[in-house]
Amino acid sequence: MNLPMVEKGDAQAVTLGYVDDATQADQVKFKNYVSGSACSNCALYQGQAGDVAGGCPLFAGKNVAAKGWCTSWAKKA
Repeated sequence: MNLPMVEKGDAQAVTLGYVDDATQADQVKFKNYVSGSACSNCALYQGQAGDVAGGCPLFAGKNVAAKGWCTSWAKKA
């Protein structure tokens, strides 16, 4: 599905500390950041392996970057 990307200034993105590049996550502010974590390996990510972006239920109607990250990251089983 061709959805718009989440913008960094989006209210939900700000609340969840979303960044479109996980390596740019504020590791001081967000203590739950785990090295190597990204949207693409999150249980909530709805994109396919190899996609550059995909859906996320936390950002309805928008895509997140596969290499992005937010505070709701949960390891994909």
